[in-house]
Amino acid sequence: MAHVGAQTVLPDVVASGLQNPWAVAFLPEGRYLVTERPGRMRVIEANGKVGAPLAGVPTVAAGGQGGLLDLLLDADFARNHTLFFCFSEPGQTGNSTALARARLSDDRTRLEEVKVIFSQKPKVASSLHFGCRVVESRHGGKADGMLFLTLGERFVRKDDAQKLDNHLGKIVRIHKDGRVPADNPFVGRAGALPEIWSYGHRNIQGATLAPDSTLWTHEHGPQGGDEINLIQPGSNYGWPVITYGENYGGGPIGDGITAKEGMKQPLHYWVPSIAPSGMAFLTSERYGHAWAGNLFVGSLKFGYLDRIELSEPFKGTVVREHKLLADLGERIRDVRQGPDGLLYVLTDNARGQLIRLAPR
Repeated sequence: MAHVGAQTVLPDVVASGLQNPWAVAFLPEGRYLVTERPGRMRVIEANGKVGAPLAGVPTVAAGGQGGLLDLLLDADFARNHTLFFCFSEPGQTGNSTALARARLSDDRTRLEEVKVIFSQKPKVASSLHFGCRVVESRHGGKADGMLFLTLGERFVRKDDAQKLDNHLGKIVRIHKDGRVPADNPFVGRAGALPEIWSYGHRNIQGATLAPDSTLWTHEHGPQGGDEINLIQPGSNYGWPVITYGENYGGGPIGDGITAKEGMKQPLHYWVPSIAPSGMAFLTSERYGHAWAGNLFVGSLKFGYLDRIELSEPFKGTVVREHKLLADLGERIRDVRQGPDGLLYVLTDNARGQLIRLAPR
């Protein structure tokens, strides 16, 4: 439990019995849509009843960190029932992160018109570092028809994060039908893939837009050095050349440096690593004025929700961190603000839960 002014915040279990849930989205009429990493997508009713797996979900490369991962409802979902989801896509030479578009059927039992609109290249024989967070971009406060997708460097191919001829360790930006936007930073550059928006990333499992449309992400470092980054088009975020972490078991990565000209510094980093997953800004005042504009990040390693105070609402530097839900002892996989202005989290285990953070 955590205190907010004179209020107390308590975990209210909305649904349970979810197998390694990864992402939650908010459907109309108080329902929820949740992905489970083994390859299932389910509707949860407003009363917490968990529905049967939806038909039409493609085969995923489930195993390790791979499976059915992030989920995003289109900004116009209420009208078009369109959603996007990313997953580890199997292939002959390995697997990779893919992004698909689909329509949720009117009776909410299946996915229709499923189409993969992006597939990371190359495929790699690895069960690690898929990234796989999806964010709908905005311009002037309105959705602009484009998506950001975060892509891990697959662990065994970390040096490729510095190369622009592949999608490993990148953020890409595409239209909702998979086309490349003409104003992407590497369009027309020889030897560079035009989808790339930024590079030099390790494994981004948290991404969200601030109200000013700035893209905020966090990514896993190795042993130490998890980062929060503000993403700018065409920028290099340094992995594996610069890092505040070290090799597992100790010892420097590369030259053991933390800064280099032409490479972006993180806004904030954690040593030791908290293994972050999920990321959301709180725009409501349901928990009082002090929480509005704070950033929230789940910790898998230590099992808490990190409330991050910034020097200004939605911007600035990290001033303070507060551990919420630590007494649950649960890996926090996803965090979102619901339409009711409250925070919701998913816990990552074989009988995972959807939890609402309720002010009392």
